[in-house]
Amino acid sequence: MDCTKCDGSGFIFDEEARKSYPCECRPARLARKRAAAVAGRIPKMYRGVSFEREPLPSLERSHRNVVREVRRYCDSVSEHLDAGRGMWFTGPPGTGKTTLAMLISKHAMQADRTVAIYSLPRLLAILRETFRDDATHSLSQLIDVLCSVDLLHIDDVGAEQTSPWVLEQLYTVVNTRYEEQRAIIVTTNLIDVSGASGEPDRELRDQIGERTVSRLYEMCGDPLPMFGTDRRLETQFNLPEPVSASTTPDPFDDSQWDERPSGYGRPR
Repeated sequence: MDCTKCDGSGFIFDEEARKSYPCECRPARLARKRAAAVAGRIPKMYRGVSFEREPLPSLERSHRNVVREVRRYCDSVSEHLDAGRGMWFTGPPGTGKTTLAMLISKHAMQADRTVAIYSLPRLLAILRETFRDDATHSLSQLIDVLCSVDLLHIDDVGAEQTSPWVLEQLYTVVNTRYEEQRAIIVTTNLIDVSGASGEPDRELRDQIGERTVSRLYEMCGDPLPMFGTDRRLETQFNLPEPVSASTTPDPFDDSQWDERPSGYGRPR
């Protein structure tokens, strides 16, 4: 929505002094312009996601407490973003983590907030591209832009190859957003909250670093667990039930065939 003081231009014109002055909306307008450089769109597969459409009703039956927390967040999404509060989800592949994260991102966009959506491997690839001679932004400039969006959504944390460079860049992004009180949404399959392990997040800490995990706990609270079978495989291999053998005709049983006279040799 355009500002009523400057009619959306970002400047207020003083006709008597014949000068223009920056409007109070200009800093926010510039921040949104920087954020637009990396602002993402909901992937096509998730554009129709809503609480009323599958798989959300099924997820609500199997993960009632988790979906309730997501509903509360979405109902007050602007308030949470202003406070820099995020969420993160953990569990095996195909259990609905990304669906819930995309639902939050969609509500943030509908609230007219800037959102950047990346898988972590893709995000790191973009950061690496800043070292090319023809790169549009330097590494520090791109990180500044990434940290200017209202919500940064990082999917598949733990899917990347660990290296000192990876650890440092990921920490820089997360820590900058932490210091600026900018919200983050994360999905990962590297936290075992089932209680089977004495250190449920040890694998994640080894993969992305102690400092980064510590920041995520402060920004997002405890990770929300999503467990169960892989819904993608269930959909892919949803084959029809086999026909019972007792109802399948035996082609070699003469009693199964009609005993009508053959029409072979009759005049047409």
